[in-house]
Amino acid sequence: MSNEEIKIIKLSNGDDIVCVLAKEGKLPDDSPLLRLERPMQIRYIPQMTGGGFRDYVALIKWASYTNDKIITIPKSKILTITNAANEMQKSYNEVKSSYDEPNKSIPGYDRKRFTDEENKRLNEIFGDYYDDDEDPGTVH
Repeated sequence: MSNEEIKIIKLSNGDDIVCVLAKEGKLPDDSPLLRLERPMQIRYIPQMTGGGFRDYVALIKWASYTNDKIITIPKSKILTITNAANEMQKSYNEVKSSYDEPNKSIPGYDRKRFTDEENKRLNEIFGDYYDDDEDPGTVH
């Protein structure tokens, strides 16, 4: 187990973030900003089980379109900061190792572009699911 203090931050927009408060480049205590190291959003995903619905908790990279490991946010957007429970600390430590690089050992990870013929065939297949007068871009 890591000796880092893993925190859960509740933001004013409703996001729950699990992270470590960055020690590198620490800002003064009176700064209006806070630096988060490897922040991950906690997503609650409902699952249907034999006993009914239950939530599956997934940790996903919060700032997914950057390679930055430290993200700076305004303190004014924070509602609460709490210590992560042991189970969350364990999950965070397991997932943070893949923060920088996706797990390329997952089968099918390699992305490839569909050929024009493959794309046409997929459009034909999915076209069967739309009514003739319905826009395929419509979300149901």
